[in-house]
Amino acid sequence: MCRVVDLQQAVLAKNDGLAAALREDLAQRGVTVVNLLSSPGSGKTALLECVLRRATQRAVPVAALTADLATENDARRLARSGAPVKQVLTGGLCHLEADQVRGHLEGWLPEGTRVLFVENVGNLVCPASYDLGERLRVAMMSVTEGEDKPVKYPTAFGLANLVVLGKTDIAEAVGFGEKEFAASVERVNPGVEVLRTSSRTGEGVDLLLDRVLAVCHGDLPHQPLLAAQHRSAHRHDHGPDGGHVHDHADGLTHRHGHDPAHDHSHGPVDEDPGPGAETARTTGVPVR
Repeated sequence: MCRVVDLQQAVLAKNDGLAAALREDLAQRGVTVVNLLSSPGSGKTALLECVLRRATQRAVPVAALTADLATENDARRLARSGAPVKQVLTGGLCHLEADQVRGHLEGWLPEGTRVLFVENVGNLVCPASYDLGERLRVAMMSVTEGEDKPVKYPTAFGLANLVVLGKTDIAEAVGFGEKEFAASVERVNPGVEVLRTSSRTGEGVDLLLDRVLAVCHGDLPHQPLLAAQHRSAHRHDHGPDGGHVHDHADGLTHRHGHDPAHDHSHGPVDEDPGPGAETARTTGVPVR
């Protein structure tokens, strides 16, 4: 008897279990995890540097894990804030997973840390499906990316507890339509708060930190409809070609056909790490 197994769902289910355990463990230590998702070039690192610097000025114990395919550039930038920072090099993997986060925290996360920011790999597709044990998920985009970005990436923005709009200091110059953007956000995540930010002017930096601290103090973040319906309204119909149809709570249907010879392993997004490359490694970056 042949049994069809959806490997992707099995992987996600395992990750969800590990993420739930990590969230509970960190909560017992008084740590709140913030998962930051965005496209490459959105200004996520620059804004996070501002937030970390402001947190240290306000004596808020914070730390950051920053993930990328290669280089320690982002960790060096974030370390200028004075906060403890650790770089995660994924070796080509397009997202972080809960077990990676746990592994990189062991023996490193300073005692007394209140907030751990996890800067995910610059990508709005794969990272959106993986819970990292966060209590607050932030989806960010810049005014240069187009007003319809949220509806193009409904999972990333539809599962967010908070949406951040960056580079607002150049919104007028690039002709960004905020009403159209707001409508796009509302379509995929009704009621979610949108924060306007600029790492150049400092707009929204304190407000973003305040929102994070409110969650630390026990306030419940916005609960997306998509998150509540994700499991009950997400079904898989397997066709004769081994493909399947996804019906999502956002009203979109996705058809995936599977070639029996298709390799489901995650390959590099931007570059080939080459034979013998590590799947993931961590490098410590001096801070302070």
